[in-house]
This record gives sequence, C-alpha cells and structure tokens, in this order.
Amino acid sequence: MKRREFIIKNGLAIAGLSFLSSKIIGVNMLTDSKYISNRPPINQRTFTSTVIDNKISEVKNSMVDKELAWMFENCFPNTLDTTVDYEIIDGKHDTFIITGDIDAMWLRDSTAQVWPYMPFINEDDKLKNLIKGLINRQIKCVIKDPYANAFYKDLKKESHWKGDKPTPIPGVHERKWEIDSLCYVIRLSNEYYKLTEDSSIFDEEWKRAMEIIVNTFITEQRKDGSSPYYFVRQTTSMIDAPTFSGTGRPISPVGLICSMLRPSDDATMYPFLIPSNIFAVISLRQLADIYTKILHNETAADRCLSLAIEVNSAIKKYAVFNHMGFGDILAYEVDGFGNKVTMDDANVPSLMSLPYIGASESEYPISNTRNFLLSDNNPYYLKGKAATGQASPHTGKEKIWPMGIILRAMTSNNDDEIVECMKMLKQTHADTGFMHEAFHKDDPYDYNRSWFAWANTLFGELIVKIYNERPELLSTHIN
Repeated sequence: MKRREFIIKNGLAIAGLSFLSSKIIGVNMLTDSKYISNRPPINQRTFTSTVIDNKISEVKNSMVDKELAWMFENCFPNTLDTTVDYEIIDGKHDTFIITGDIDAMWLRDSTAQVWPYMPFINEDDKLKNLIKGLINRQIKCVIKDPYANAFYKDLKKESHWKGDKPTPIPGVHERKWEIDSLCYVIRLSNEYYKLTEDSSIFDEEWKRAMEIIVNTFITEQRKDGSSPYYFVRQTTSMIDAPTFSGTGRPISPVGLICSMLRPSDDATMYPFLIPSNIFAVISLRQLADIYTKILHNETAADRCLSLAIEVNSAIKKYAVFNHMGFGDILAYEVDGFGNKVTMDDANVPSLMSLPYIGASESEYPISNTRNFLLSDNNPYYLKGKAATGQASPHTGKEKIWPMGIILRAMTSNNDDEIVECMKMLKQTHADTGFMHEAFHKDDPYDYNRSWFAWANTLFGELIVKIYNERPELLSTHIN
C-alpha cells in the first residue's frame, strides 16, 4: 500500500476527521444558493489565528463566484484547523503538523502546509510562534535521521512501515531519502528570519542540523561510488523502493546529488532528480547567506556556496538538452551517463513549480520546459472529460493532481490560463469543497484522499495570490 492511502484503507481517516463527516465523502452538499462551511467548529480546531480568519473574510467577500469562495473558506485554513499540535517543550516552542489522513509529519509537507501563512506571521504572535515551533521540531527530526522523510511525535508509536529495511528507529515513520525534505527545512528557517529578523532560531541545535544537511548532500553526490543509504520495502508496487536492493540505478558521479525517491515518495528512475537538485542549489545559497550575514561563519558559507556552484554547473551540463520540438529544456531525471527521463511529477519540487520555489528563467530554460510539460510529449500530462493537468506515477496513469493544476496557475502570467485552472479546480472537487490528492481524468468523484491538508492550503494560497495580484479575476463567475 502507498503511504498516501493506507490510513484510509484501515478506516482511520474518517475516525480522525469526524467533523467533516459525510460532507467530504462524495455526498453532494451543494445547493443553488447556499454553501455551508466545512470548517470544524471553533472549539474543535487544532489552532486558531484571528489574522487568518480576517483574511478569509476579506478575500471571500471580494469573490463573486460563491462556490469558489466557499472552497477557499474551507481550504485555506485547513492546516490550522485540522493538523496542528503546538506546545512548549523544554522551554521552546514546538509544533508538530500531520499531513492529514496520515498521523505523521513530513518535513516537506509541514513546511508547504504553513507556507501560505508566512506573510501574516508579523501580525499574529501566535502564528509566529507556531512557525518557530515547527522550525524547532524539524531540527529535531533532521538530527534524529537526515535520511528520513516522515516522523512521529510519539517515540513509542510503532511505524506502520516497521518491515522496511533498515527498520525505522523510534520516532521515524518512514525512511525515504528525498533531497527536498532537507531543502524544505532550510526554506522555512530562511523565510522565517527574512520576515521577522528573529535570529534566536539559529541556536546550537539548528547549527548542528545544518551541518548534517550539508554533509548529507555531499555524501549523496557519491563521488567514491558509495553511500550508507539503502531502502527496501516488502511491497507489490515497483515504485515504492529503489531497485538493486534499495540502492538505486548506477550513476556517474558528476557532482549532482542522488535522491532515491521523489517528492511523491516514489522511487526515482535515475537518481539525479533535477527539480530537487535545483532546489538544493537554491537552499544552499540561502544557507550560505545566513552563515555570512547572521552567523558570521565564512568557512561554512564558502562550503555551501562551493557545493551550490558545483551542483548548478552539473545541472546545466547534464540536465539541459535540446528537444527537437521545444528547444533547450530540462530533463526530470538523469544518471550522468547521458540517459534522461523527460516528464514531470505534480508534487513540489517539480519542473512546473520551479518559479514557485525560487528558480529563474535567467538560469534555466523554464519557459521552454513549461511548454513541453503542457504538451502531448509529456507522458504525465493528461487530458480527460473532467480536466487536463499534470499527473504522477504515484497515482497511476489516469489521475490528475489538483496540486499540478494549482502550481500551473501559480506560475502563470496569463490571465486566461489562470482562469482556466480555477475553472478546472472548481469543476473537480467532487462537491466536497476540498482539494484531493488526485482524481480520475474523466470522473472527479473517483478521487484519492479526502483529507490532504497541503493541497487544500495550497489552493488557498493560489486564491490569495490572485486576490493580491489580479483581483479582477475574482470579480466574475468562473464558468
């Protein structure tokens, strides 16, 4: 079973989400004139923020399309409403954020889930402390196991994946090595400091975790041909674990960083996953800036910058190639021998999401790559009766990801394209008012995951972005 599905299959998702009850299990709750909020009652929410609630009211009141406004009201606060465990531990803020229908915290998902709230943290001390607590919790996780992607707060909790090899240590949900997991830790710390100038997060534990991150990146360049990492899972799915006894396909050590799994938690085909390597370059530059300007550690800064330069040079040499229909584009995965995969996966980081994570056209052929991704040449760009959009091998060959549609809109400069994306999102939520992991291209009622907080909050971020930058797009019905 895939990690995105096992809790629902065990019947636990609904038990942990009673306030949504039949509203999100495919029952048509819509009427012609009234949309009832699917948010839990205030006393059942896991976290409340007045500034976020005020923003919801402000944006919602500006939206002419009532169904889209209802979806926004449900989705934008979903992380705060349903997934937060915040407390003070040993005198420090501590925030544990589950992914939704799985009661574990992913380093990637947890950062992405709170990212849309970051612009508001200077207006709400509670929200600021929540983010600070998540940084502290992520640091603990990195120190515990830098190769793990998902964690438990309860050290006594037995992992669902206890049969994996090596066996997850206490506090680890699963141990899938994905470059982006560690990049998201840097991304959150960097953004928090940029917004607040609160340098107290850069304590000795944080410094230790950052050293571990950089060391892990260097180790996974595998310049001597070896790595301490392997991952084996007893499964019927070929994409759940790397080939060759969990070590992955051969690579030529050209300076890129190996990622045995994708942000979807699927095994890579070729270990040099390009969107994640670009993310690593961006993150290493951010870390170098922190070392230089705040911690005044030029040695550590130079180490980060040298690694970023090396990885970036390898990206441009081995991942950029000329496609006969689109010009120079980026491959999704390469192996350093000249072999490559041309596709994309709807998760983040992806090739589509590169501008969202901070990559620029001046460094990479993003526009050409985008044109390729939105064409029939991309095997995971699906066209169906319900919608067109990016898919993921994680959910098979016939399901589109709302997240892919959202990121397409987030990274677009074309009003018509953005409106078309909003239209597809509106038409495929299956009357639930929430985003899902994926839906069948011909039938939005055939969907995965009724409680996927990242996708929900990301949809809210899209609407806020449109409200701030293109408010006229919300002043009409989306049909």
